Amino acid sequence: MSLFISNAHAAAAPAQQGGGMEMIIMLLVFGLVFYFMIYRPQAKRVKEHKSLMSELSKGDEVLTQGGIVGKIVKVTDEKDFVVVSLAENTEVTVQKSAISAVLPKGTMKNL
Repeated sequence: MSLFISNAHAAAAPAQQGGGMEMIIMLLVFGLVFYFMIYRPQAKRVKEHKSLMSELSKGDEVLTQGGIVGKIVKVTDEKDFVVVSLAENTEVTVQKSAISAVLPKGTMKNL
C-alpha cells in the first residue's frame, strides 16, 4: 500500500500568534489614514460650499452644476431657491445647492 499512498506526517506546532497590541496599532493607523484621506477633505469641501451658498447675493454671476451660466436676479432667505437670469427675458429658478461657483464680474459679457 505504501506504493500508492504516501505516509501521513504530523504537522509542526503552529507559530505563536502576535499580541493584541499590534492589532490595535494597525487599527489606529488605518483610522488616521481614513480620516486624512477621505473624511477631512470632504468635510472641507462641504464647509466651503455652505459658505458659498450663504454669501449669494443679487447681481452675482454664477455657474450651476448643469453648466448654466447666469446672473442672480432674486435671492430668498427663507427658501432655498434663487432666480437666475440667463438672457434679458429668460429667467430660471434654481436651488441654491445646485450652484457650484460664483464667477468674476463680467464673465457673461466675455462669453
